[in-house]
Order: sequence, then structure tokens, then C-alpha cells
Amino acid sequence: MPNVTLYNQLGESVGEIELNEAIFGVEINEHVVYEVVKNQLANKRQGTQSAKTRAEVRGGGRKPWRQKGTGRARQGSTRSPQWAGGGVVFAPKPRDYSYNVPKKIRRNALKSVLTSKVNDEEIIVLDKLNFDNISTKTAKKVLEDIKAAKKALIVVENKDEAVYKSFRNLVGVEVAEADNINVYDILRHDSFVVTQDAVKKIEEVFA
Repeated sequence: MPNVTLYNQLGESVGEIELNEAIFGVEINEHVVYEVVKNQLANKRQGTQSAKTRAEVRGGGRKPWRQKGTGRARQGSTRSPQWAGGGVVFAPKPRDYSYNVPKKIRRNALKSVLTSKVNDEEIIVLDKLNFDNISTKTAKKVLEDIKAAKKALIVVENKDEAVYKSFRNLVGVEVAEADNINVYDILRHDSFVVTQDAVKKIEEVFA
């Protein structure tokens, strides 16, 4: 089973923690990670783009010139796609891009990215993360003390208002609850900072 160093908020080593190999030590499957990231990005799309076809644009009811004898190409309407102000061929319309990925694939992808964080030494486990009050200055100092990257994902066991509001003003830093973590958020952050209690919850929820 993979072992990682356990730190406190001051960045001091206070021991080691053993991670569940079934979650933090699996064989990395890049394809399922790709599929899940593609799914998450597709589900985020609003799908509100819209353009008018030649049937929907205004005007162009009269034939611009007679069919023959002018020397110009025949035209039936000034709202045909080749005209300025004309309709769009195969115009995009509002649609839903979302689709579902099997739960097993989502789980495998999550385990793969968590394992990659362990392998790349981008995981930082804290014994606890407690703030007496809301302070961005304190949050910034914590990240500096534990040597976290500027883009860091902070994972806590349960929602903590003081922790969330302290970190939210730091660019590139996000806070998430252990049972709400996802593949895309983990991948786009360079450091995965997680509390000891959150590790246990991840192992319970995703085992």
C-alpha cells in the first residue's frame, strides 16, 4: 500500500499515512480518464448557440432580378446563404450536449487520477485544516508552508464555511468536499491537498 507523509498546517511532518491501494494504487487507465473528462466538458456546455436558416431570416421575398437575360447568375432570393444577410446553411440550434458515462468508468477514472497524484508526488495530506476565522492571508500562508502549487485543490471531509471563504479569493485554488471530487478538477490542479479525514471519506465512498 502507498505511504505518504502526513503534515500539519505549518508544513511540519507529523508522521505517515497509509493509503488504500484499491483507490490510490491502481493501474492507471488513460482512456477512461479521457472519456470522463470529455463527458464532464460536454455536460458543462450550455448548448444555447443559435443562428437563422434561410427560412427564418427576414426579407428576400421577391426574386432580385429576372431569371434570364441579365448576364448574371440566376437568384431566387436575397436571403440565400451566399448573400450578405442571408441565412446560414445547417444553422446551429439550441441542443443538449450532455450524456451519461457508466458509473464503473467514472470510478476507474477517479482512481486513476488519484493514483497519478500519488505517483507524481502531487498529493499533500494534512492531519487537519482548521481556521478560527475567515482569513485569506492565513489560507495563503498555509499553502506556502506546505509548499503547495499555485493551482491547488483543497479537499475537506465536510463543508467548512471558514475554510471555503478563506481560500476562495486565491486565484487557482478551489475547495471541494470529499464526496464531490471529480476527475476534471483533480487533473487541472497541480496540487491535491487533502485532510486525513477526507482521505478516509474518499476511501469509504469510492472503494
